Amino acid sequence: MSLRRLIRPIAIRTMVAWEWWQSGVTYNPLSPRVYTDPYPTYAALRAKDPVHWSPLMESWVCARYADVDAILRDHKRFSNDPRTRDLTRTRRRAAMEGMDPSMLFLDPPDHTRLRALVNKAFTPQTILALAPRIRTIMAELLDQIPDPTAFDLMETIAYPLPVIVIAELLGVPPQDHAQFKVWSDARARSLEPTMKPRERALAIEAGHALDAYFLNIIQARRKEPHRDLISALVAAEEAGETLSERELLVMLRLLLVAGNETTTNLIGNGMLALLRHPEQLQALRRDPSLMPAAVEELLRYDAPVQVDGRTTREEIEIGGRHLMQGQSVTLLIGSANHDADVFSHPQRLDITRKETSNLSFGRGIHHCLGAPLARLEGRVAFEMLLERFPHLCLLTEHPVFKDNVVLRGLKELPIGTMA
Repeated sequence: MSLRRLIRPIAIRTMVAWEWWQSGVTYNPLSPRVYTDPYPTYAALRAKDPVHWSPLMESWVCARYADVDAILRDHKRFSNDPRTRDLTRTRRRAAMEGMDPSMLFLDPPDHTRLRALVNKAFTPQTILALAPRIRTIMAELLDQIPDPTAFDLMETIAYPLPVIVIAELLGVPPQDHAQFKVWSDARARSLEPTMKPRERALAIEAGHALDAYFLNIIQARRKEPHRDLISALVAAEEAGETLSERELLVMLRLLLVAGNETTTNLIGNGMLALLRHPEQLQALRRDPSLMPAAVEELLRYDAPVQVDGRTTREEIEIGGRHLMQGQSVTLLIGSANHDADVFSHPQRLDITRKETSNLSFGRGIHHCLGAPLARLEGRVAFEMLLERFPHLCLLTEHPVFKDNVVLRGLKELPIGTMA
């Protein structure tokens, strides 16, 4: 074992101890206790130090709904581009390695220009037209479950459904869907601070593979356009300077990951929440018209995306704390969604909840482009699972979550039907 690997845990413990001494609370997202169940830590932050300095992350951590909401809306004073952060040289190099400036990490005017190109593909009306096809895909996946008395929801439904939908929307042929999922998983890990060096290398390798794959499709669509999103983006690229080929490739990477991982987590986290609250599950069975409200509550209760980030563009005060220009700000979306100042009894799952203004899809100019699609896929998945299996149950008391900080999701979810 190298000296660096021996020293690192000691350094982390020292920083965390100092953090607790300063504020009476710590935020260590690398701890299994936190990524397995972050909500007790969120509650402590909101109560003791809602605008909290984390020496481990070199970032201010915001835990209250009001602060998170305001910062997400304020793109003039808070940048989405992590390259502007005032990090140590080592942290900056690690953060930027292999990273392309996708729309997710850009500010206006580049963000405005790129987002305008794909907005039409994700309008509520356009997405609603996909509902019959999503139901067909879901029915096929349900039919393929080998043993309804015991199956893994993640493997059979939550993983394949979103990747098939986004692949078809982009124009990727069915025989490539499995490989698409492998690449998407590798790229999604690049968002996580828990990513290991080997995973970083795989993420970069997957990015190169995706570029090569998409270039072949782009060339084919230039010769013979189809009715798919890649063809539409190729047409925009050929029309002028609105989209370069490099920007087109980065956009396609982003759409793949964003259209896949978050919806997978909505389905997995949501079904786990329902099965752990059988009275809510039964209420939904009795009144299927509650499904849209239920999806919003499931998004709030255990958000697929727990953390977002910004960088201060200027000196600013938040919650009595003075933030310098160029400092990182970590926004705890999962914590904001459990703020009692906004949601009554936030720790309670309530599919009839009236407060529906959760932050799970963000706010402002970076509000999730695919939110209508994610909601539709989640609704179809839950509706058809409940229709097909009247007596679902959990087959484990302790399902294992991935060691993720940003994208909260399960490794597997063993469920089955009771006789």
